[in-house]
Amino acid sequence: MFDYLLNDAQLALRDEVREFVKSIPRQMILDMDAEKIHFPVDFLKEAGRRNLMGCRYPEKWGGRNMDWVTTCMVMEEVGTLGYIFACTFGVGAELVCDAIILHGTDHQKARYVAPLLKGEIFAAECLTEPRGGSDFFGTATKAEDKGDHFLLTGQKRFIVGGEAADYFLVYARTEPEAEPRKGISCFIVDRGPGVDSEYLYGLMGCRGGGASRVVFRDVRVPKENLLGKLHGGVEVFNTMMIPERLGTAAMTIGAARPALEVATGYTSRRKAFGQPVAAFQGVAFQVAEAAMLLDASRSMIQTTARAVDHGIDPRRIRRMVSQAKKFVTESCQKAAHHAMQVMGGIGYTDIFPVERIVRDLRLASIWTGTNEVMSMIIANEWYKEYARAKEARRTRDAEMDAAAADREEEKVYE
Repeated sequence: MFDYLLNDAQLALRDEVREFVKSIPRQMILDMDAEKIHFPVDFLKEAGRRNLMGCRYPEKWGGRNMDWVTTCMVMEEVGTLGYIFACTFGVGAELVCDAIILHGTDHQKARYVAPLLKGEIFAAECLTEPRGGSDFFGTATKAEDKGDHFLLTGQKRFIVGGEAADYFLVYARTEPEAEPRKGISCFIVDRGPGVDSEYLYGLMGCRGGGASRVVFRDVRVPKENLLGKLHGGVEVFNTMMIPERLGTAAMTIGAARPALEVATGYTSRRKAFGQPVAAFQGVAFQVAEAAMLLDASRSMIQTTARAVDHGIDPRRIRRMVSQAKKFVTESCQKAAHHAMQVMGGIGYTDIFPVERIVRDLRLASIWTGTNEVMSMIIANEWYKEYARAKEARRTRDAEMDAAAADREEEKVYE
């Protein structure tokens, strides 16, 4: 985030996060990409020890009473380690804990939020299923009411942290006959009998996050582990879209930032035809565009985070968050592409980290809702917003500002 838009407390926390990031051993980054480490337990334990996770939650549960602007700053800084570090940092502390803070009981917060923010336990969000990813309402996982407990059956896949989580946030169908939006509930499911991480995915990038298929076979879930209302899973899901998508966008900037920095350093030193390649417009202009894209992304994140903090119209928030996720992830992928391009062949090797960054960032426009879904949401909300503004006549009718605007016979719509 831009320094001049942060207050003293936010700047102090930024420096804490930067010190933490600098403390992470280089070998951990390499071992995660090589899949020698399947899940960064030590990284999350240390983040918890330093009280860096969940900064916007109440101090009572382990947070710092801060806001979304601060959270986005933290996610960008953590992302500079690598996209998967921010993924694992955010899934538990910024997704699962967010749902429990907003919808859970004090008992649930004490049992599941406080220890996670201390780095003592880990969590995963179970949303995607083999039959569908973006189709949340098509979930086939079910939870049957058995009186004193629910019996959970089904499976989820591509679950970051699935191999190492101590508990899972799981959406399941609790009313098969109800319309999809009214028949899904959300549960906190402890790892135990019937909960199995059966397959660890071989990923193109973002390795070391324990992404796995999680299977639930007749798992007994206590009634007290229902999160929010029975059949009220959609309410939880709707609030989760903010940390899922805004958090994803913010950390993508951090993950792309090192690629720009490495490319800038390389092109400043690398010589061709008797001068640094940065002197050639074909190189410098790509670096310039990458820097511009990252700053534009920060501006969008800052604006969106402030909108969420100020609690503006949820419909506008929905559009802004979707725009941020789409624009920022695609801009950061383009910035990393430019970084590799200006470095030439050496950028395609493991001599520099740019090739890993490019691989990692490819996930950004796929997970937490594909960017095609973001476009659908943006279009839907924009047309509704336009109609509301038109009806309220809040702005000038620009359609009439044309020389022949009164020629109604030329305005044919059907």
